[in-house]
Amino acid sequence: MKFFKIIAPLFLVLMVCSAFVPKDKKKNEHMGVYMAGVSASFTDSIIYFTDIQYMDSIVLGKDKLLPSRKQYSEQLEDYFQYKLGMENRTCFIYFDLKKGNVEKTLKQMKDKYKKSGNVILKETGADFKFTKAIEY
Repeated sequence: MKFFKIIAPLFLVLMVCSAFVPKDKKKNEHMGVYMAGVSASFTDSIIYFTDIQYMDSIVLGKDKLLPSRKQYSEQLEDYFQYKLGMENRTCFIYFDLKKGNVEKTLKQMKDKYKKSGNVILKETGADFKFTKAIEY
């Protein structure tokens, strides 16, 4: 009985203290980003926009940057060069954890280009899909 009187309060204190232990940051880390690409050329007046795509299993780095981001722009560049035969295109990748932020960025870009009136805006449609980059 004396043993129970000592152990019971200790067990109760342990239960209360464990409720305030900070959670593991890895478990709460957001997985997946929304991304879209833009392709332009200095010799062509057509600017292409990809659909906004959700890439699961991608975790942003500590600096909130997309790991292997160069590989994603190269995927878009390769699509235009090898599949569509359009060389010398500059490709940009836009990403965020929230789809609305990517939509907003693309809308601002499209509005800016439309305002200039010198370019034609086109969508790649479902033809192009990003694939997860290989991280080194």
